[in-house]
Amino acid sequence: MDSITDDASITNLAQDYSLPGLILYILIAIALWRVFSKAGYPGILAIIPIVNVFILVKVAGYSAWMTLLYLIPIVNIVFSIFVAVRLGQRFGKGGAFSFFLLWLFSVIGYFIIGFGSARYRSA
Repeated sequence: MDSITDDASITNLAQDYSLPGLILYILIAIALWRVFSKAGYPGILAIIPIVNVFILVKVAGYSAWMTLLYLIPIVNIVFSIFVAVRLGQRFGKGGAFSFFLLWLFSVIGYFIIGFGSARYRSA
């Protein structure tokens, strides 16, 4: 008989969620590649896990140092909304689009911005 710790082991979690997680990461990297390219940054930076967040914050118009705000609980949620709204403004999108498609469903929003007709406008 299996014990409860065997069922909740980290290896079981990794086996269950590794393929969907990898697919989601690849989709985000493809979408961010186009977003970075439109903003004038090298698209290859979308593949590197932590660097892509730094570049996304820079594309939104903030200093890359502000990415450190993602390390503070509660502040990271608020800051990610600010980044999403500011990113939407840079690409000519409204607040509702930014909140729902760049924050809640970011994969869809990045694809719309990256492969759509939106153009990047720097401040």
